[in-house]
Amino acid sequence: MDLTAAAALVPLLGWAVHGSILAHRLASARRDPLTGLHTRAGWTARAEHCIRRHPHAAVLLVDLDHFKTLNDTHGHAAGDAALTATAARLRTWCGPHGTAGRLGGDEFVAVVRELTAADLHELTARLHRPLDYDGTALPLAASVGVCRLAELPVPLLTDALAAADTAMYAAKGRSRRGSRLSH
Repeated sequence: MDLTAAAALVPLLGWAVHGSILAHRLASARRDPLTGLHTRAGWTARAEHCIRRHPHAAVLLVDLDHFKTLNDTHGHAAGDAALTATAARLRTWCGPHGTAGRLGGDEFVAVVRELTAADLHELTARLHRPLDYDGTALPLAASVGVCRLAELPVPLLTDALAAADTAMYAAKGRSRRGSRLSH
């Protein structure tokens, strides 16, 4: 290879490395660094795709109950462990039929193709299992709000999130171990 050809390849190699770095940063921005779940942007793209393809999809909002108390009592490392465990439980529950995400703090979101009462009961049971942390069983609890897209006049993700949020706060007010469907 002559010197001219080599000199021409240097900028191309630079652009390839730059492109790879940008792609990695974009992928990282769509994943929560603590839990590995999709961030709001990454989850939203997947949720909208699911909603378009599956008219019986459901959107769920999950908020950990007593998270501040757990953090204050057992420390931030225990709080991080609770967030990581919740994310893993939600991801496993969604499986290949849905997508989970972390909106921030102790708030999570999921979209699944279909949702039965048994599915919702299973999720609630998973989210309420104690967490073994440093030899101590930490109690975990979560409130879950659900919106089935078929119940909306127009199946829009923003409307489903608002309805699931309302249902989640109703569940939080009704019970510290609850889940609630939107109506």
